[in-house]
Amino acid sequence: MKDRYESPLSSRYASDYMLKLFSSDTRFSTWRKLWVSLAKAEKALGLEITDEQVKELEENIYNIDYEVVAQREKEVRHDVMAHVYAYGKVAPSAAGIIHLGATSCYVTDNADIAIYRDGLLFVRNELLNVLNNLCDFAEKYKATPTLGYTHYQPAQFVTVGKRATLWAQDFLTDLEELDDVLSHMRFLGCRGTTGTEASFMALFNNDEAKIDEMNKMIAKDFGFEKNFLVAGQTYPRKLDSRIINVLSSIAQSAYRMAQDIRLLQHDHQIEEPFEKNQIGSSAMAYKRNPMRSERICSLSRYLISDALNAHLTASVQMLERSLDDSANRRISMPEAFLCADAVLKLCFNVTDGMVVNEKIVEKFTLEYLPFIATENIMMEAVKKGGNRQEVHEIIRQSSIEANNHIKEGLANDLLDILAANKELNLNKEELLEIMDPSLYIGRCPSQVDNFVNYVRPLLKDRKSMDGSISL
Repeated sequence: MKDRYESPLSSRYASDYMLKLFSSDTRFSTWRKLWVSLAKAEKALGLEITDEQVKELEENIYNIDYEVVAQREKEVRHDVMAHVYAYGKVAPSAAGIIHLGATSCYVTDNADIAIYRDGLLFVRNELLNVLNNLCDFAEKYKATPTLGYTHYQPAQFVTVGKRATLWAQDFLTDLEELDDVLSHMRFLGCRGTTGTEASFMALFNNDEAKIDEMNKMIAKDFGFEKNFLVAGQTYPRKLDSRIINVLSSIAQSAYRMAQDIRLLQHDHQIEEPFEKNQIGSSAMAYKRNPMRSERICSLSRYLISDALNAHLTASVQMLERSLDDSANRRISMPEAFLCADAVLKLCFNVTDGMVVNEKIVEKFTLEYLPFIATENIMMEAVKKGGNRQEVHEIIRQSSIEANNHIKEGLANDLLDILAANKELNLNKEELLEIMDPSLYIGRCPSQVDNFVNYVRPLLKDRKSMDGSISL
């Protein structure tokens, strides 16, 4: 409805998959799958539940009457019990065994864990695609000299490709962290109101082995090998902290890359994709603003700050459970996933079509090349009989003079100044022989090769993705 607020993450930025994953349909159908799983496990372990009851539950997993749910919640002020009631209406033979022995967090928390796991897997694939783009880009430009910067001041040469590996390495760190979170994720299982499983001790006549088996069966149904060793009523909110930490980490990497691209686009060295009919400014028709990279930075800043919610929630959990996490988590966790998805979609789009204006890059390298080459110039002068300290001073004073000319808007005339200095004993032709940018890029090409060769095998499970974004 256009007369109601809608999150821009859903209306503009996030992918269809992520919107579906965090939708009401997915959340509440997962609750019903959990009730089915519980009923199956309880039946298999000897409780009086029939095949017909389980079958009726399975057949109505997606038959959710939201009007019935809403009306019932108004009456009982409890969302889970409203859904239990609505489920029982469409599966009447099983109404009496739905949620048997469970507490609300059985469905709410286990569903969240399963959804977060699927969200992380989706984000992981997006991350792999961004890494693949950056590896392709780095390989293509691994030997293209470009002016390096420290403190955003001209420094020694690097290559366009080597710089891209710095961005990629940040994302690689995120991938490693994400995989660690995934590998250590556990299911909550069905643990009761304070995590003691007391209700199941009653149901299974104190047979603890059956309770353990029930929890293993439920976890297996949702693709988890292990449950948390212990829990209160909820799963430990430290898991949320770990999840949102890695999403924030991705945002940090994305921000760094996008900020670099914005700086380079200022000088026209590198440009993000710009579509044929795209308008850069409503007033300045000539402009080509780096709007995608700016959006990456904008959304990343939100995601980085959103991470604080999970940290605070984890720190204020009281004893076996507190409900002050619920409203916060309903907002902060889905929004974090949607935002990370939006950021990575943009990163993929930018890295898939990034333009290197090689003539501009060359212009910058040639402009500063005489300064970069001064050490080699000094070595050549010493070879021809010069005193190292005296040559160093000549080059230092000449560099200051050339710098002053540049500040006056003139060209870099360092080579002319040096060639005119008889004490240096190097003519213009000899100096020009040293002016090859490729002599000053160090191991950049092999560093790119080593990095890409390490990353490529990690991309083998990558699935292609749509790089389109909405404007």
